[in-house]
Amino acid sequence: MTHPAVNIVKCLERDLSEVERIEIELLLEGIYRHYGFDFRDYSMSTLRRRIWHRVRAEGLSTVSGLQEKVLHDPRVMDRLFADFTIHVTEMFRDPTFFLAFREQAVPLLRELPFIRIWHAGCSTGEEVYSMAILLHEEGLLKKTRIYATDLNDAVLRHAKKGKFSLDKMKLYTANYFRSGGKNAFSEYYSAHREYAQFHSFLTEPAVFAQHNLATDHSFNEFQVIICRNVLIYFNSGLQSRVHRLFYDSLSMGGLLGLGGRETISLTEYAGCYDSISEAKRLYRKIR
Repeated sequence: MTHPAVNIVKCLERDLSEVERIEIELLLEGIYRHYGFDFRDYSMSTLRRRIWHRVRAEGLSTVSGLQEKVLHDPRVMDRLFADFTIHVTEMFRDPTFFLAFREQAVPLLRELPFIRIWHAGCSTGEEVYSMAILLHEEGLLKKTRIYATDLNDAVLRHAKKGKFSLDKMKLYTANYFRSGGKNAFSEYYSAHREYAQFHSFLTEPAVFAQHNLATDHSFNEFQVIICRNVLIYFNSGLQSRVHRLFYDSLSMGGLLGLGGRETISLTEYAGCYDSISEAKRLYRKIR
C-alpha cells in the first residue's frame, strides 16, 4: 500500500510540472503579443532548457519572474532572444552534402536560364558563402540570385559583412576540399589579424532579409531551397507548416535540401518529391 505522503509528493511534482508548462506558455504568449516573435510552436524541450538557462543567468528563480523581466526590459528580451536563436554552423558544414549537391544537383541546374536559391534560417551566413563558392566554381553564380533569410536580424548583419574568425579557416579549408572544392580556398578571402574577409563578388547575387518561418509567407518561387538543421527545433505542427511553405515556394523540379536529422519521407508531401540523395537529404519536387 502506498504511503499517503508519497501520493502528496507525486501530486506536488505533477502540479509543479503543470505550473511550469503554464508559465512557459504565458511567457511565449507574452513575447508574441508584446514583441511579435512567435516561439509558441518551437520544441518544448529545447525552449525549456534555454528558458531555464536565462532564468539562472538573470539571477531569478521562476519562469514567471523571467516573464516580468522580459515584458518590462527589452534588454532581457534581447538576451533571451539570443538564447532562443543559438546558431551552430560552419562553412561547408557536412561536406558530403555539398559534394552531393555539386555532383547531383548542379547538372540539373545547368539546364535553367536563371536560378533562385532560398537559404532559410541562414544564421551568420557560412553556408550561404559556401554555396556561392560552389556555384562560382561550377560557372552558375552569375545566373543565380541567393535569398538568405533568418529570424534574427543581428546574425543577418553579421552575415552581410562576410567576416569570419581566421582561427576557423583551417577547419573550413578541410571542409571545402572534402566537398569537392577545386581551387585554393584562400583565393576566396583576404586574411587580416583576427579575421578572414570573404570577397564581395560572393555576395553580389545575395539578398539578406529577415523572415520568420513560423509566421511569414512565401515571397518568391525558387529552384532551390536549403534549410538544414532548423526544423529539428520545431514541434510537429510547425514542421508541417514549414514543409507546406517550402512546397508552395518550390518550382516544379525544384530542389530541397534538409539537415541530416530531417527528412521529407515522414511528411504529407513525401509523395511529391523524388529522393536525389536520401542519405544527404536532397530531394526534387515532382508533383
